[in-house]
Amino acid sequence: MKTTPSGLQYEDVVIGEGAAAEAGRRVLVHYTGWLYIEGKKGSKFDSSKDRNEPFDFALGAGEVIRGWDEGVAGMKPGGKRTLVIPPSLAYGARGAGRVIPPNATLLFEVELLSA
Repeated sequence: MKTTPSGLQYEDVVIGEGAAAEAGRRVLVHYTGWLYIEGKKGSKFDSSKDRNEPFDFALGAGEVIRGWDEGVAGMKPGGKRTLVIPPSLAYGARGAGRVIPPNATLLFEVELLSA
């Protein structure tokens, strides 16, 4: 795993091909998210793959948590990346509904479908 200055950790599982995702472009991803507890994958809280509904967002526009804006940037279509996102780049002290507790670290497996 590589760690960025912000504290995001990532690992490319598969390197895609083509133009890299960059801020200002719409991207389409499949993802699965888990709570990350004591260095291990915890309970799954969401998955576009389980719903068979890819997720589309504008990269770098603040439509998603900061860890996604930072972690998806640079991926190429077909690429798969594991992200470990600290609370400061996720939902912080507020958490998210009943699913993500306050100050939770999150683990995502993200596949970039198009950029």
